[in-house]
Amino acid sequence: MELQLILDGRHDLVGQLYRQLRDAILHGRLATGDRLPATRYLAERLEVSRKTVSEAYERLTSEGFLEGRVGSGTFVARGPAGEAPPQRADGPLRPAARWARIEPQSGLMDQRAPLRYSFAGGTTDKRRFPFDTWRTCVLQALRLQQRSPAFYKETEGDPELRLAISRYLAINRAVQCDWNALMVTQGAQQGLDLLARVMLDPGDLAVVEEPGYPPARASLLATGAEVRGVPVDAEGLRVDLLPDNAKLVYVTPSHQFPLGMPMSLERRLQLLDWAQRHRALIIEDDYDSEYRFDGRSLESLRSLDRNGQVAYLGTFSKTLFPELRLGYLLPPASLREAVLAARKLVDRHSETLQQRALALFIQRGDFARHTRRLQREYAQRRRRLLGRLHGDLSPWLEALPAVAGIHLAARCREPLDVLRIARHLRQQGLEVGTLPPFYAETPAQAGFLFGFGCIERDDIDPALDLLRAELRR
Repeated sequence: MELQLILDGRHDLVGQLYRQLRDAILHGRLATGDRLPATRYLAERLEVSRKTVSEAYERLTSEGFLEGRVGSGTFVARGPAGEAPPQRADGPLRPAARWARIEPQSGLMDQRAPLRYSFAGGTTDKRRFPFDTWRTCVLQALRLQQRSPAFYKETEGDPELRLAISRYLAINRAVQCDWNALMVTQGAQQGLDLLARVMLDPGDLAVVEEPGYPPARASLLATGAEVRGVPVDAEGLRVDLLPDNAKLVYVTPSHQFPLGMPMSLERRLQLLDWAQRHRALIIEDDYDSEYRFDGRSLESLRSLDRNGQVAYLGTFSKTLFPELRLGYLLPPASLREAVLAARKLVDRHSETLQQRALALFIQRGDFARHTRRLQREYAQRRRRLLGRLHGDLSPWLEALPAVAGIHLAARCREPLDVLRIARHLRQQGLEVGTLPPFYAETPAQAGFLFGFGCIERDDIDPALDLLRAELRR
């Protein structure tokens, strides 16, 4: 066994010797029962004082790594602290086997460094956010928080924010709920994760839309459940194809992700009927329904639910900014206590200062004014984008119908290698999404995804000029 000490006067000699001997014992280089050199011999060999070696031995003895035997010397101790570890396989620790399926799905929506032009999905225009107004709300919330006791707060979230959200849902989404039934979450993704935890056992079957939102599939897979994609058509999820033994169905009925069509009323009623007959949970992700451009919105599944089958998810990432990490969950009453218990195991509650600031932001009318401004701006961007898709880009692309949300999908009229095209465009400074990554089971449809939440209106035409030039090659 090699022992090497740094003898420069600046490093602790006892600590160095202690750590090297301890590591030798823990890694099996010194086995149980091995005799250590006498303190005088080891001190001479290492060119240190005998006291240094004695102190290191004494520390290891007090911790159970060594034991002294009268008249015999110092030995590696018998027992847990001094036993060499059992033989183990080579290589680093590896995650659970199912993580090989989860990891690729979880990262598909990650956003890369911004380019000159970006049609990235899932983003909003932070440049138009009223930060001065928000700062006022944060400071007022901070003054209120300074006067409150230093306790953990309600796991469900700030009461004022939950009350404000319940009023907003009643007016804008026809969702009537007691504010006390709502829970504030760290974005909609956490709400989905909590529901999956309390509803699914390993081996249970969960259903997602195909194509669909990859992080949703990943959250469901993380429970050990089997996840199956069911196709969508022009009216939304094909309810007639749902397996009878599914315990949970995740849908985006207001603005199907990623294709964009709303689920028809008839299909919504069919889904509710199916869930009641099969005692299954529907998770309704209403992720960007605030922005509606054509016609009146259909009633949410939650507002149509009369049997406690629907959990409703919402987020402020598309109206404020993603870094805020605030969303909300309205679970069925029968699942509320279980979801609360699961939340306490994760992070107790969301950050309270931002919650109260958002409550003030809504109560003062600032949230409504901000979303109206964004609605007007996004409507103009959407018109410009659709004008090009229906115009000079129409020989290659067909815009898919969508009446809400801050992205549009377009399918290719002929087979194209959209992944290769997207890579070439990125090299030219344009970020554009593609449809194939959102298909997990069925043959992918060639097409593009155009998020218009963060691209400036005047940048849309030059960005699409780059796309047109690439399509013409």
